[in-house]
Amino acid sequence: MLKIKLVAIFLVISLSFALVPGISAEATEETFMSAGISTYLNPVTTNATFEVASIDETLCINQKFQLEQQRIGDEFAMANVQKSLNIRLEPDEGSDRVGVLYKDNGGIILDRDSDWIKIKSGDVVGWAKEEFLLTGEEAQAMADDVGHWLATIETDVVRVRQEPNLESETLGYIAYDDGLTIIEIINEEWVSVDYEGEVGYVVTEFISVRFHIDEGETIEVIKAREAAEAEKRRTANRGRVDASADEIRLLGALIYCEAGNQSYEGKVGVGAVVMNRVKSGAYPNTIHGVIYASGQFPPALNGKVARIYEQGVPASCLQAAEAAINGETTVGGATRFNRNRGTREGIVIGAHIFW
Repeated sequence: MLKIKLVAIFLVISLSFALVPGISAEATEETFMSAGISTYLNPVTTNATFEVASIDETLCINQKFQLEQQRIGDEFAMANVQKSLNIRLEPDEGSDRVGVLYKDNGGIILDRDSDWIKIKSGDVVGWAKEEFLLTGEEAQAMADDVGHWLATIETDVVRVRQEPNLESETLGYIAYDDGLTIIEIINEEWVSVDYEGEVGYVVTEFISVRFHIDEGETIEVIKAREAAEAEKRRTANRGRVDASADEIRLLGALIYCEAGNQSYEGKVGVGAVVMNRVKSGAYPNTIHGVIYASGQFPPALNGKVARIYEQGVPASCLQAAEAAINGETTVGGATRFNRNRGTREGIVIGAHIFW
């Protein structure tokens, strides 16, 4: 279990338990620091009660964390494939496909039928062969490895500061419903987050937490994306917009959001991950498709990539995008990256690890 996840759980739970008679902060820390991912994916019922109507912000945060536990569910599964896994309408290989799970995608187990498992992953609900899924402790271990906790903003706008105090300089601002990857819980008032490749700090009062595992795509979403891409290529060929320049700009915007404060080598690495996915056959085969694939890149899904695309992409990020599109790579054939937590093997460049 990664330290970041444990301390995230400890903070949110301990803040509320401190208000419940008979439960000490020390006991809470001991309990959760010795637990694994199964603790918060399979929460144990206690005698403590929480008043839903309470106006206390700490209780509200805890209630939202409990809802997140319920959202994840008591049982979940992870795709155990190198490329992709078909999800079908019925537990039969001849049944229609309703969606696809890619490598490292996960979801909640809804039902079982012989050697088939019914799973919900994002908007995908259907059946998959059990042999291509990990469940139980193996699924928990994979989720622990590839998943991460997000701090989701619950107010209009929040400052991201350079240090965990109200007098510190501001790195930037994040708006309502934006999500940033949690790095560590500093204390009861501050959490550190990954802000465009740099460590920033936000107050815990204005966040809820969400455990993120990449999710699958429905056939409808895949078809709609492919149709939109085909139309975009058609109009680009006939109009004045250069599709190649448009894709460079889009990739540059993603690079800025994911590695804006990293070295040029790190920026090229992020671009190479996207291009490796385009070429792999396990992901959508266009830059737009990879970047906007459901459940993959949070900055694309929460609108930040689109905002940077419209506002203008820094020259270094455009240069890195062009290099990656031209086949340059600093990370070999890596198709994934995350903040380096020192818990797995891979190519480390700056704050990120690629694998």
